[in-house]
Amino acid sequence: MTVDPARSLARLLGGMGALHFLAPKPFDAIVPDKLPGKARAYTYASGAAELAVAAALAFPRTRRVGGLAAAGLITAVFPANVQMAYDWRHRATPLKALAYGRLPLQVPLVAWALLAARQGAKEQAAKAHSTPTAATGHDRAARPAR
Repeated sequence: MTVDPARSLARLLGGMGALHFLAPKPFDAIVPDKLPGKARAYTYASGAAELAVAAALAFPRTRRVGGLAAAGLITAVFPANVQMAYDWRHRATPLKALAYGRLPLQVPLVAWALLAARQGAKEQAAKAHSTPTAATGHDRAARPAR
């Protein structure tokens, strides 16, 4: 069984994006206090962004952009992960380990997103080169002769 990097990342981001709306309180808690406005607005905005990126990753036509957007999104939410690690520094060791363990996991997540972007670029290139008329959408052989 082969794993499709783009679709598997789309499922992960789609699930996490949905959780931002279904159970927002844990996400509210890790929004850095220094940001202006209400934490819930950031929770919903990041959830919507994750859902949008997941949708972009799911379709070959937008997969390359979706992968690049996923890499940017994962990087953008890193401060929330740092905030969580800081806030949980006095909690029980398993929770502290979870919070600190999330930080280095951002690197393979970004690599995964970039792999999905490369997958999308290869799919687009293969489609463009599969038929001589793929770029225009016209099939000259199907046209009646004049």
